[in-house]
Amino acid sequence: MASIKDIGKLFVFVIGGLVAIIVGSFMIRGTMHMWDNVDDDKKDTGNKKTKK
Repeated sequence: MASIKDIGKLFVFVIGGLVAIIVGSFMIRGTMHMWDNVDDDKKDTGNKKTKK
């Protein structure tokens, strides 16, 4: 029978992995959003000035 410490270590390992995956996905989403904004600013600088 597994001891409580082993079960606790496994639980912490699983929770830590899920947190790392969630945080990493948000970081990837944020960097992709920043890249999109940079590309849009470079492409649409003239269009934005003429529209406003």
